[in-house]
Amino acid sequence: MPGDSFCIQYTNCTGCPKAVENILIYRNLPKGEHIPKDKCTQNCMLFMIKGELLINSEEYPGNTLRERQFILQAIGSKVEILALTDVEYVVYWFNELPLLCEDRYKEMMEHTEVPVTYTPLIMSERLYHLVTSMPEFLNKETPCGKYIDLKCKELVFLITNFYPLPQLSSFFYPISTYTESFHYFVMQNYSNVKNVEEFAHLGGYTTTTFRRLFKNLYGMPVYEWILEKKREGILEDLQHTKMRITEICNKYGFDSLSHFAHFCKDSFGDTPRALRKKAASGEKIGKIQ
Repeated sequence: MPGDSFCIQYTNCTGCPKAVENILIYRNLPKGEHIPKDKCTQNCMLFMIKGELLINSEEYPGNTLRERQFILQAIGSKVEILALTDVEYVVYWFNELPLLCEDRYKEMMEHTEVPVTYTPLIMSERLYHLVTSMPEFLNKETPCGKYIDLKCKELVFLITNFYPLPQLSSFFYPISTYTESFHYFVMQNYSNVKNVEEFAHLGGYTTTTFRRLFKNLYGMPVYEWILEKKREGILEDLQHTKMRITEICNKYGFDSLSHFAHFCKDSFGDTPRALRKKAASGEKIGKIQ
């Protein structure tokens, strides 16, 4: 008779692209273990299975989490953790929630509002049973990524469809606020920085954290996005403003007119002055495809 274990004993999972993704993580920390404050590079939910965990963040300053409680920390939020006892918990990392009921999610997000105080939610019996069953397969050397995807969908379904709307609206509020604040920071400052490192430093991020935050929110590397925005702005200024070429060059952080001209030739096929003449004559100018 075959043993009661996972399909890995029958199936070769080494080629599965999802086999190593850290979407769900089981953690077992001894008393006194400290995880210094750091910015979340994805949204995450933390589900307490056992013990007491001191968490320090803007939403939960100095709060003690206990068995069956769970919280959400949005991308960009700073979180510090201290195990007050031996603790066990599961962390679910995500960029966007896997939705089985889009109408419910839309209703939930349309009514999000800042709570007076953030309060951890309590796991229902069904949710607690699901979370406490996770360490068994998460402790495997190569847990099945597709199986984990199914568990994540079940996890989100049990939260979004079996809790009152007012609780959910407060619980998920940080997702919208951090996303909006990061987006606002990016849009306000991208034209004033020369490189990714300067951009990250301006926001108080390490370069690695900033790159990952940006990629998760915008779906493309930050450097490519900045170049795309510069191209859009340059075309706009050449066609619809009377700014001098030198002013446009300085506005977008180019070190010299020759560097600016080279950028324009690579991006639009001609020099800034030639592009402006074409635009003035009614010719359409744009990016090289």
